[in-house]
Amino acid sequence: MSYPEWKVMTNRCWDEMGEEAVSDQKKGIPKPEILKKYGSREIIKLPEPKSDILNGKDLIQIIWDRRSVRVYKDESVALEKLAFVLWAGQRVKKIFKEGLASFRTVPSAGARHPFESYIFVRNVVGLEMGLYHYLANEHKLELIKKGDFKNEIAAATLGQMFVGSAPFTYILTAIPYRTEWRYGRFSPKLVLLDAGHVLQNIYIACEGVGLGTCAIDAFSDKSMNEVMDLDGEEEFVVYLAPGGIPKK
Repeated sequence: MSYPEWKVMTNRCWDEMGEEAVSDQKKGIPKPEILKKYGSREIIKLPEPKSDILNGKDLIQIIWDRRSVRVYKDESVALEKLAFVLWAGQRVKKIFKEGLASFRTVPSAGARHPFESYIFVRNVVGLEMGLYHYLANEHKLELIKKGDFKNEIAAATLGQMFVGSAPFTYILTAIPYRTEWRYGRFSPKLVLLDAGHVLQNIYIACEGVGLGTCAIDAFSDKSMNEVMDLDGEEEFVVYLAPGGIPKK
């Protein structure tokens, strides 16, 4: 199908939807919250990124060297490096229009940013082993639950042991209604596109600080959501990215 034909079909779909195309936003339904917070008593303030964390590497070299890494050294990851990865993936720069939307370190359709970032920590300096939630507007971590969940994560990712046994595993979840509120039934495409924006920043950030990662979408939705105590409907896991120091 040529581009003109595809464009005509797309416009026809928009036109034929009629009332279905009217979003909840246009209907005057209150906006969803753009940030999630567990209210944990254990909050860890993360170090702000500094330019010297890139060890003199320029952007051209970082992008050229980027690749997927599945084998990591059995060494601790510095908290400063993990903080930079989280910062690159979802850090809020500005919340505007009374919480209507936010600007972050990655683009998102309509600035809706339908994601939450979590980290399973196994071997990061200064952090206890467990699951953490990233407070994107404060650049902090809040502890959700302590413990070693490597076996549960490995089982949920269809036996990929390196995903659970990495020094840390970045876990991206989607709260789709943030996007659906504005874009209705067109939202699934937009959410998936936005997920790619986040993971590319995670890749570039890891490469920049001497870490490696590998985006993982081969997992059991049900099992991974159970690990995260998510309902699988209002919020669900969409991507995983284990990380650590590459083993040459």
